[in-house]
Amino acid sequence: MRVLVDADACPVKEIVVRISKSYHIEVIMVVDTSHEIEDGYSQVVTVEKAKDSVDIALINRTCSGDLVVTQDYGVAAMALAKGAIAMNQNGLIFSDKNIDRLLLERHIGNKIRRAGGRTTNFKKRNKENNQRFEIAFRDVMEKVQK
Repeated sequence: MRVLVDADACPVKEIVVRISKSYHIEVIMVVDTSHEIEDGYSQVVTVEKAKDSVDIALINRTCSGDLVVTQDYGVAAMALAKGAIAMNQNGLIFSDKNIDRLLLERHIGNKIRRAGGRTTNFKKRNKENNQRFEIAFRDVMEKVQK
């Protein structure tokens, strides 16, 4: 198992590294050229800045049994299709039971915005989001270790 992170806008990179390091699990951070990451532990893969370049590079490296951290439902769906575990930065574990609904909601939101409409704004990230992520991430690590 490895942890692959869609790291361009990921607010939990430090948590991922700290916990993965304690379990001696490899971390791969994928970013585009507009970001720099150096944490002393992760392998950082930098790709050209282009539409979906990070997503494609991440999924091309994903194998069955890996854990993918992403807030992109499309990336999560592709990770699940490859037999990986996928979760978002708030600790939501993506699964075959919720991914279709999430993709449909994303599609509807995109249609509304393209037509000039507005959708709900996301709440500002807070300490509880990080705590939920950390608990869920540790749970996944524990299950995988068994």
